[in-house]
Amino acid sequence: MSKSNRKVKSAVYLSAVKTGIGFTLFICFDGSTIAMASSNHLTSIPLPSDPGGEVVPVHIVTHASQLPPEFLKPSPDKKLVIGFDCEGVDLCRNGTLCIMQLAFPDAIYLVDAIEGGKTLVEACKPALESSYITKVIHDCKRDSEALYFQFNIKLHNVFDTQIAYSLIEEQEGGTKVPDDYISFVGLLADPRYCGISYLEKQEVRVLLRQDPNFWKYRPLSELMVRAATDDVRFLLYIYNKMVVKMNQKSLWYLAVRGALYCRCFCITDNNYADWPPIPPIPEDIITDDNAPEEEILSVVDVPPGKMGVVIGRRGASILAIKESCNAEIFIGGDKGPPDKVFVIGPVKQVRKAEAILRGRMLEIY
Repeated sequence: MSKSNRKVKSAVYLSAVKTGIGFTLFICFDGSTIAMASSNHLTSIPLPSDPGGEVVPVHIVTHASQLPPEFLKPSPDKKLVIGFDCEGVDLCRNGTLCIMQLAFPDAIYLVDAIEGGKTLVEACKPALESSYITKVIHDCKRDSEALYFQFNIKLHNVFDTQIAYSLIEEQEGGTKVPDDYISFVGLLADPRYCGISYLEKQEVRVLLRQDPNFWKYRPLSELMVRAATDDVRFLLYIYNKMVVKMNQKSLWYLAVRGALYCRCFCITDNNYADWPPIPPIPEDIITDDNAPEEEILSVVDVPPGKMGVVIGRRGASILAIKESCNAEIFIGGDKGPPDKVFVIGPVKQVRKAEAILRGRMLEIY
């Protein structure tokens, strides 16, 4: 395939090649040049500049045979680190997963769950559950919930950049603030990790508010391809920036909290007995003066009519509980489940949070 380069000042463009199975798109991550493929169908979409400076194809996948063999059949001999994200309509147990994005160093794959259906997504199950493939993702909770309830996939071995960001801040002496979770847009803007503005994200959010079924439409529009790609194409770059900053203790906390985040909204009747085990505390950090504590996930049932008492006016009650415990507390919210509170943290702090929550539920107003 012949290629030619064209100079651009501040944008990166996509060129699309239509094939019998979908589109192959080329993204220039450099911001200064663009590789154009000879094709009957070309499109260009401005994207943020990226420090990588590498051209990679974006494949729209409708059949498992279009995915890399090393992804479909994970092996300890060829461990992988990939960027990962999901898009959907009301992404949770009751919603619809529409696209899974997989970012490899040499290509990005948009797994079309609408066109490929359940068979395609389930072909990815070994990889998504594998300990040999690290999935770099920003806030895995709802993605994991959708995969579990819609496809019986137990997302495992994630490097959650939202968790990693908080751990690095704590490791470097920062103070942990309740509910101070960095957004993906905020992470991209941080010059330590990327330092780019992701204004296009707001454009997609507006469209989603106007039409919640945005991700269901086919064929995928140029905007949909661009937005889906943007959500994963920086993840490996961020991963490499983060992982070198983290000490062994922070890496263990990351692995544990990632596993607990994946389980967070995935309530089971067997206390997660069929999920992969939580990573044990490594021996080389047990002997430290400040050895880490075991962390757990607790699911607290809230009686009918009591969730308002737990949350309080404008969230004041739940915020006070979070401030009194060194634990993370999540509410199902509009996406549910509506009668549960999820608590993640060191055992003693989780038990403390449970006691306070149950005390609030006993209060009479």
